[in-house]
Amino acid sequence: MNQPVKTFSHINPDTNYPTMVDVSDKQVTKRIAKAQSTVVLGPEIMQHLQGNDIQTKKGPVFQTAIIAGTMAAKKTADLIPLCHPLALESCKIEITINEEQEVVIGCTAAITSKTGVEMEALTGASVAALTIYDMCKAFSHNILIKETKLLEKTGGKSDFNG
Repeated sequence: MNQPVKTFSHINPDTNYPTMVDVSDKQVTKRIAKAQSTVVLGPEIMQHLQGNDIQTKKGPVFQTAIIAGTMAAKKTADLIPLCHPLALESCKIEITINEEQEVVIGCTAAITSKTGVEMEALTGASVAALTIYDMCKAFSHNILIKETKLLEKTGGKSDFNG
């Protein structure tokens, strides 16, 4: 049994030029994507954690990161050239601290559309992580944005659960 040959979706096979994917023939379905970024702040910064946030002169770090990540997810098509502009129906960002004292940012994006929201979820998690870096760098530059990854996507041609 032969596997279908995989190709890059944003390359026109006739011209080899970049192109936006044509989704006009796709079915409208409910599409959900979950992404995650992990930030290592280190003990120097984590000692400032009070309750569920870190307070700085710039304001509450995690609350600001949630707003920034949500705003970024809504602007994904402005940041990534071949993404379709989407009117997100939902974008939720949650920030927790794991057992290793790392900041874990989860972003879930949802839409009923012809195309998925993986890039929106990844952008939301990434910009939230960058916002945490920006707001904490006055304490230390030993901050590591360790990982950003897609955890799950559903509702399209193929589901993914990493």
